[in-house]
Order: sequence, then C-alpha cells, then structure tokens
Amino acid sequence: MWGIIPAAGQGTRIQPLAFSKELLPVGVRRDGGTERPRAVSEYLLERLALGGATKVCLVISPHKADILRYYGDRVDGVDIAYVVQPRAAGLCDALFRACPLVGPDEPVAVGLPDTIWFPEDGLARLPDDRFSFLTFPVDQPQHFDAVVAGPDGRISQIQVKAPEPASRWIWGAFKMPGRTFHELHALWRERDREDEYLGTLVNAWIARGGEAWNAPLGTGYVDVGTLHGYREALTLLGALEPTGRP
Repeated sequence: MWGIIPAAGQGTRIQPLAFSKELLPVGVRRDGGTERPRAVSEYLLERLALGGATKVCLVISPHKADILRYYGDRVDGVDIAYVVQPRAAGLCDALFRACPLVGPDEPVAVGLPDTIWFPEDGLARLPDDRFSFLTFPVDQPQHFDAVVAGPDGRISQIQVKAPEPASRWIWGAFKMPGRTFHELHALWRERDREDEYLGTLVNAWIARGGEAWNAPLGTGYVDVGTLHGYREALTLLGALEPTGRP
C-alpha cells in the first residue's frame, strides 16, 4: 500500500522557521534508551505504517531538500520516494503528482503532515476496497473540511471551511483503492484542474455517482500548522506521557 504525504506547502501560518514546517519538533522519540526531538511529520509516517503502508511518497517543493535529507530513502521499514510539486497549486495538484507511482490495484492512504491525531491505528480500521474518510470531532469545524454523512455512513457532502458547517466531524486522513485514486485524477483533469481543495473534487465525484464513506473513529485531532495548534499539540502529547498513547 502507498502512503502519500503532501509536504510542499509554504507553512505561512507558522513562519518564520529556519526549516520546513514538516520538520517542526513536537514531542520526543525514543530510540532504545535515547530520546531525541520528533518532527511533526513523523507522527503521520507512523500512522501510515500502522495503516498498512509499506512505501510512502513525500510530495515536496523544490525548496524542501531538508525533508529529503532528514528522511532519506527508508524509515522504520517503510520505503520513501519523493516527487516535486514545482509551485504551490493546492492539495489536489500535490496529491496527483504521485499518480505515476500508484498502481490501480494498490490501496492508497493520505494524511496531512502537520497534524497529530488519535487513535494511531485509525487508518488500519478503514477498508482497502472503498473510498473512506477517517473523521474527527472538533470544536471549531469551520476552520476545517466538515464531513456530512447519512446514518449509513455514506458521505453526501464535504463542506470546505464553511462558516456554519452542518457537522462537527472533519476529515483528517483517508484511504481508497488505487483505481479510485486514478479516477479522481481523471475527474480533476476533466474539470480543468480547477479544484484546489480535495473537498470540492469529492463533491463533484459524489454528484457523478461516486461513493465516499465516513468513518467517525477519531478521538483527537490537532492541526500543528498554527501557533495555537502547536501549543495544543504540546499539551495533548504532554498529557499522554509517559506511555505516549491515549
């Protein structure tokens, strides 16, 4: 299974930094008896691996060679590949840069590298054979992409940063078959690549008869891309010590 990490963003909400925002130290990692700072994107790599990913594609900008130096070609048994998004052009553009790597019969899992969420094995609980979103309850869903779904779990709409969203559940990661990934890419190209946000593309997919499913399994979600979120993450992780798990 492929994991895809869109890591080409400029991180304007938390700049200035002397390094890519995906390498922002948050918490610690224990290697044997040694502790070291842990980059925020390591949390997502861990969750992708727990979800079944054996290879991960990091989508980076031309100015983020520090990510390549940090991770190299392999992390904890997971092979790492890199593709370049030449300029900032939105989440959809970043994700579909990985299309040449993904076979139609390979599942794909995607998360955001500046987030920390629980449970750690959330992606592992999603099926490989359908398009499913791992969703989380938050207090201010208007700042995220809210997921509206029926009692059967079928998603009817994703509301992108709506002022008054109809749901307090937001998506934090998703999984789909490789064939669906390529079908979404084809739809994005058919729509003249106008979709910057994934939510608008998924809404068009649903309007065409495509299916997407809600998996409201999340118990905690923090966006570390802002100073407020960074502080929340430190508080959350501090509350989990010494085990590091909820």
